[in-house]
Amino acid sequence: MSNYPLSYKLSWLPRLLRPSLGGDSNGFAASKARLIAPSPIRTVRLAFVGDISAVANRDAPECDPAIATLLSSADLVVGNCESPIVERPYTTMGTRLGTHHAMSENFLADALAAAGIARDRLVLSLANNHVLDQGIAGFEETLVALDRLGIRTIGTVAGGSVQRHAAGSLTIGFAAFTLWRNTGAAPFEERISMQAAEWPRDAMSGVDLTCAVPHWDWEFRHFPRTATRVLARLLVNKGAGLIVGHHAHVVQPIERIGGSVTAYGLGDFLGTAFAKPPWPGRIGSILIVDISADAATRGMIAAYRLHFFMRLAKGGHEWLVPVEALGAALKQRVAARLETVFPISGN
Repeated sequence: MSNYPLSYKLSWLPRLLRPSLGGDSNGFAASKARLIAPSPIRTVRLAFVGDISAVANRDAPECDPAIATLLSSADLVVGNCESPIVERPYTTMGTRLGTHHAMSENFLADALAAAGIARDRLVLSLANNHVLDQGIAGFEETLVALDRLGIRTIGTVAGGSVQRHAAGSLTIGFAAFTLWRNTGAAPFEERISMQAAEWPRDAMSGVDLTCAVPHWDWEFRHFPRTATRVLARLLVNKGAGLIVGHHAHVVQPIERIGGSVTAYGLGDFLGTAFAKPPWPGRIGSILIVDISADAATRGMIAAYRLHFFMRLAKGGHEWLVPVEALGAALKQRVAARLETVFPISGN
């Protein structure tokens, strides 16, 4: 039913238990940089968060005020909705076992409020492998729930290959897709975009910046595979100025390709693997991207920065804490991992 290669399936559990630092670590960029000097007078801020799920959370999470302040500063927040939104699971046993994801509308609303994310400034991608975990009925219920919450979506076939959304004074074109599916091809591909770089040039007319949002790569690996980096170049050649990926469930590095920026993986924003994943899987990041709104540089990336946090278990929910605020021992451990993945300092 799924389209995962056998080698992927065989490596899934070992990599879950011990996220890998293997692979090619060459050619990556700093975790923060200023690309336009002097800075533009006017900018629009985009904030990207990782996968969002109710897994590991019976109740809405707690969020450190610094994270909520950061997210509330954005003109537009973009994330990946990793769980269907249903009142009651349609696949009861799979949901209990954790193989099928689900979250309630109330949980999502409360989680967004805790994180300082205004629903009218939020765009969620539905292009991921778990979107049909609760069947077609669950997918349709998800669309209704998100519409009721006033949350915009990307990544559906019905929405088109490039979907436009306003961010301040700019128009951002989002091309969201997934390489992976957990169900049969026909019902999935009729609803969810799996086109990796097939958007026509005229789809980007009137767009200030084209942003690809791929659900790609292999899970629990800090460094992207060669095929993923090749695809990033293809997306840039098709016109993507910014690429922000999901699916790895661990933080991955940034690469500069020409004038574009690719963040291969942000990790999870709210836990999506198991209730108690190994500690590297609890490191997440928020990507802040400031886009120029000045006439001469309109739509160009002025600056970007990854902000790292940790998802700590607290009763029946998670507590999102900036790395800087962690206790000494854990902070040192996390810092060492981040220095391996992001060895280049930024300005």
